Parts: sequence; structure tokens; C-alpha cells
Amino acid sequence: MESIRQLIVSTDPTDGQETTDESADPSVDEAPPNDEPAEEEASPEGAEAGSEAARRIEELTEKVEALEAERDELNDKVLRKAAEFENFRRRMNREKERRHEAGMIEVIEPILEVLDDFERSLDAAEELEENQDPETAYESLRGGVEMVFRKFRDTLENLGVEPIEAEGLPFDESRHEAMMRQPSEEAEPGTVLQEIRKGYRMDDRVIRYSRVVVASEPEQEAAEDDA
Repeated sequence: MESIRQLIVSTDPTDGQETTDESADPSVDEAPPNDEPAEEEASPEGAEAGSEAARRIEELTEKVEALEAERDELNDKVLRKAAEFENFRRRMNREKERRHEAGMIEVIEPILEVLDDFERSLDAAEELEENQDPETAYESLRGGVEMVFRKFRDTLENLGVEPIEAEGLPFDESRHEAMMRQPSEEAEPGTVLQEIRKGYRMDDRVIRYSRVVVASEPEQEAAEDDA
């Protein structure tokens, strides 16, 4: 019996010392470690990456601010140019209206003198009709009208307005307007036989086309050609 006990003691890992099973007792807490683990220090690579990112953000911020300032400056320039163009357009319109009015006055003034001559001629004809015979009044009125007509024609010539020559000349569609065609044995086909309404031009610009009658082939010759 003694030998069995010795054998048990020799095989006990505690070497016969009394041991306690802490895991068996739930009331016993595990002892905290003596030293808390030290915080992990940042690596040099991480610190350098963070510094680079901050620098990049700062550069982008400066670029954005610069672009915004440039945008504001361009907007201001565009608004100023638009205002200048609007003012220029208004000045040009006023100048155009002023020149138009000046041109009209320049044309109307000499015509008013012709109108005065017409009025004086009519007054003179009325006086002659009351004091003398109608024939004398007619001749006086006719002479006054002819005088006014010549003055009016001279006024138009001074303004650069001239009549378009038509009768006896070849038909020219750039100056003449054919109202009808008339067979003629005396004039070549395409020749202007008669001027129905006189046309006028100013320099090379046609103000009013001449309305004319144009010669065509004689009816007899045309009939023979058809036969």
C-alpha cells in the first residue's frame, strides 16, 4: 500500500504540492497584465503620405481660388464690353437718324422753293383772270408752270437725279419696263417705240424704271414665217 502511494506522488506534476484549479472557480478573475501594450508608433511612410496629401489639397484649393478670381474678372470684362457695345449701337442709331433727317432736309428745302413758285404762279393767274380776259390769264399761267417745271427739273439735277433715256434706244431690262409689244416696220425689233412713263436714276442706281412700248416683228413677216 505504501508503495502504491509513492508511485502516485512521483507521477503527480505538482510533486505532491497542493494546487488549485482556477478554471474550476468562476469567482476567480484572471489577473490583468502588469503592463499595458504601448501604442503603435506611426511609420515614416504614413507620415510622409499624409503630408503630401495635405500639400496637394492646399495646391488644389489655391488653384480653385485663382480660377474663381479669373472667372469673376472675365465676367466683369464681358459685362463691360456688352455695355460699351450697347452704347455704341445707340450712338450709331442716333447718328443714322440724324444723317437721315439732314438728308431729307437737304432734299426738301429746294423743293419748297419750287412750291413757292407754283403758289405765286397760281396767284398771278387768278389776278389776271379777274382783271383781264381768260386767254391772257391762261398764257400767264402756262408761262408760270413752265418756269416752275424747269426749276424743278434743275433742282432734281442738282440732287443727282436724271431722267432715263428710253425712246429710240434698244430695250434694256436694267432700266426699262416693257408694258407691251407693238409690231413695227420702221424700228428694229426690241427697240423702244414709246415712253409711257419716264424713269429716273441717281448715278448708277435706278430710282424708277421707264415704262415703255417695245417694237416687235411686223405682223406680215411673222405670218409669212409661220406659213
